[in-house]
Amino acid sequence: MILKAKVYNKIFAFQSLKEVMSKANEEKSGDELVGIAAKSASERVAAKLVLSNLTLEDIYNNPVIPYEEDEVTRAIYDGLNLRIYQEIKSWTVGYLREYILDHKTTGEDLAHISRGLTSEMIAAVAKLMSTMDLVFGSKKMRIQSHCNTTLGVPGTLAFRCQPNHPTDNVEGMLASLKEGLSYGSGDAVIGINPVEDNVETVTRLLDTVKNFMVKWAIPTQNCVLAHVTTQMKAIEKGAPVDLVFQSIAGTQKANDAFGVSATILDEAFALAQRQGTATGPNLMYFETGQGSEVSLDAHLGVDMMTLEARTYGYARGYRPFMTNNVSGFIGPETIYSGREVIRADLEDLFMGKLHGLPMGIAPCYTNHMKADQNDQEMGTLLCAMAGSNFFMGVPGGDDVMLSYQDTSYHDDASTREILGLRPLPEFEQWLEKMGILENGKLTERAGDPSIFDK
Repeated sequence: MILKAKVYNKIFAFQSLKEVMSKANEEKSGDELVGIAAKSASERVAAKLVLSNLTLEDIYNNPVIPYEEDEVTRAIYDGLNLRIYQEIKSWTVGYLREYILDHKTTGEDLAHISRGLTSEMIAAVAKLMSTMDLVFGSKKMRIQSHCNTTLGVPGTLAFRCQPNHPTDNVEGMLASLKEGLSYGSGDAVIGINPVEDNVETVTRLLDTVKNFMVKWAIPTQNCVLAHVTTQMKAIEKGAPVDLVFQSIAGTQKANDAFGVSATILDEAFALAQRQGTATGPNLMYFETGQGSEVSLDAHLGVDMMTLEARTYGYARGYRPFMTNNVSGFIGPETIYSGREVIRADLEDLFMGKLHGLPMGIAPCYTNHMKADQNDQEMGTLLCAMAGSNFFMGVPGGDDVMLSYQDTSYHDDASTREILGLRPLPEFEQWLEKMGILENGKLTERAGDPSIFDK
């Protein structure tokens, strides 16, 4: 491998593919924090030049974390289609970018080659792409999945209704849920983050949501975002679980800190297949985000973007119903500004879709970041144009339990209307039956949660 390039009469030499990947990354505060980011714009350009001329075989032969040392690497390589890899291994990363952006290249073409791409290859090509490149490439790929309803139907945009409550109060949660549904939010999932991670709380929330879904014949899926092992215990005791959730990361060390492994995820998926309440076949819900490995001191000298791609490589073997990215959730130590979070959201959406995952984005930020509502709304619209399968729906855009800012129920309705998108078909029929939606537009009845009190 040639790991040096000349920019402005200065030669930049790199010691490894891992260093090239790190320094080709766009500015991120987390990479700067751990000392692996490019020290200048010229060095970043030099790293991109080097990366563009490397072949996919070079990347295959040099995983950023060795196969024998890391479970995530093993999952990526063991799940690779070697026949497809052999067909494309001589491509340079620069050529892969040109192929993705070629007008003749279809989503089906990308779905085919994706099975022969490792996560590092996917991260590498994304590092060479501009904002418009990422939107254009992402839009080509439409990944569908089915739990109780089908996610990713062309012309649709779904939302997770997220009625969290700071004390797990069922009445407060139901009040938020009713408001969200009245704005057309909730077709992706009704998903609650519990304050208390125990079987009793998880079971109570699952029962409450499932009973409400049955009473009002709502075509969606339920999920309580506790630790996967808590959900498994709840399932074994008879709790009604449609989707099994877990946060995952791009290194084995980070997943160890999350208390999760391939063995646990295998058991959870098998349990959901045997005792879950969903139709399936897609029964898992993963949450990811650039920076989790940095926050856990488990990055192993790899940049945040590449680690996020590896997270998707770890996830794709489970064929999840939803993969939700929350890169702005941690704070300024990993993603400092609105510009950084918008870039991360677009990178993550593209990389996840090129892994074949049904991707959604939470274009979120914390109050101590240099970001605001305008940044969030720009990120939302760009990701919607890029074909995000779903976004979040949070009352008032302010999650009072998790203390961060996300898309509101009003944002959900506005984004659909701006881009001419519809709810998932089954959910749209239900909204029309309830008088909330007519011919794809919200009626005067929308936004009135009292309709569920009659």
